Amino acid sequence: MGFIYNILISLTSFVLKGIALFNTKINKGVNGRKQTFAALKNNISKTDTCIWFHCASLGEYEQGLPVFKEIRKLYPNHKIVLTFFSPSGYEIRKDTEIANIVVYLPLDTKKNAKNFMDLVNPELTVFVKYDIWPNFLKELKKRNLKAILISALFRPNHSFFKFYGKEQRKALFAFDHIFTQNEASKTLLHTIGYNKVTVSGDTRFDRVYSQLSQNNSLAFIEAFKQDSLCIVAGSTWPEDENILLDYINKNASEKLKFIIAPHNIKSAQIDRFIKQLQVPSIKYSEKENKDISKSTVFIMDTIGLLSKTYSYADIAYVGGAMGNTGLHNTLEPAVFGIPVLIGKNYKKFPEAFAMLEEGGMFTVKNKEELAFTLTELIQNREKRERSGAQNLNYIKKNKEAVIQIIRYIRK
Repeated sequence: MGFIYNILISLTSFVLKGIALFNTKINKGVNGRKQTFAALKNNISKTDTCIWFHCASLGEYEQGLPVFKEIRKLYPNHKIVLTFFSPSGYEIRKDTEIANIVVYLPLDTKKNAKNFMDLVNPELTVFVKYDIWPNFLKELKKRNLKAILISALFRPNHSFFKFYGKEQRKALFAFDHIFTQNEASKTLLHTIGYNKVTVSGDTRFDRVYSQLSQNNSLAFIEAFKQDSLCIVAGSTWPEDENILLDYINKNASEKLKFIIAPHNIKSAQIDRFIKQLQVPSIKYSEKENKDISKSTVFIMDTIGLLSKTYSYADIAYVGGAMGNTGLHNTLEPAVFGIPVLIGKNYKKFPEAFAMLEEGGMFTVKNKEELAFTLTELIQNREKRERSGAQNLNYIKKNKEAVIQIIRYIRK
């Protein structure tokens, strides 16, 4: 099975190079990986002691950030190497202060794994969630280097638990300890004989709760919102925008305003949405020297401001679950004590189930259900505030996963 896996990785490398000729995102990853070893050689000396953080993409980075910050405090003299697999993580966080060196993770070949460890030789490695690369992990184990997996979330259909997942299963045993989000994941690990497990919960709760202690003010949002009720639709895809459009056109006013933060900020997609709007709108990129208070829809054609923007919301809609792209982070708005609406495809997201059950979240299947739910929450202030309070309470009671992880590291 190891032979087959390595053949597939080699084929993947060949295929990605071909796709990169036509796909900008893939091209960034392919070209970025070419620079990895040079960057490591230029920034790490033989006398450096390193710690390695690995995240698949931006979501996993945000998930791991509370742990990364604590490790940074514990080991101020270590060099932190942060790797990403996806351009969507690397391009946005390549200048993060949490790490000394940020690079793309090379493809998971035996040669790359050996070269990487020769250069980094990490005293501690932290992987986030389930981006598991067998050759890198085998090399860690071979060198007896400490590694942990945090915020792990497993499901029965994952390859680790299938007859064909031998290499992936073996890779899990390279971790000295795995911290899972829930008991179900712990139970699945037990079925394959892995027992060094702690159910610590999801570090995203710690991450979003810390947002409350930050300065979330945005002057342009205050100028736009004024005294109106505000609905923020975050990380939306066309499927989400299609069901929002009618409601916005019928209800947007000086008393009810909307902020739309698309997942994809390509101008062509945003312009298509704006052309369908029948109410005054303005984009972030157009806001300078304009009276934005006269608009009733604000389009965030920028990145990095969504968490702060949610602090101005009275109600939030989180995108991704109306289609099949995957539900985006619902904890980000929930921490501000507001009700959250989502689409219908949320089965892979345990936090959505929990918030739906506790009454702070609402799922809608179509335009009619969206209109009914929004209208009820807008008109019923008591229900709106009660639902929001349920969400904040849910965040509070599930935070502090970081404490358990750091306690283990400090042993």
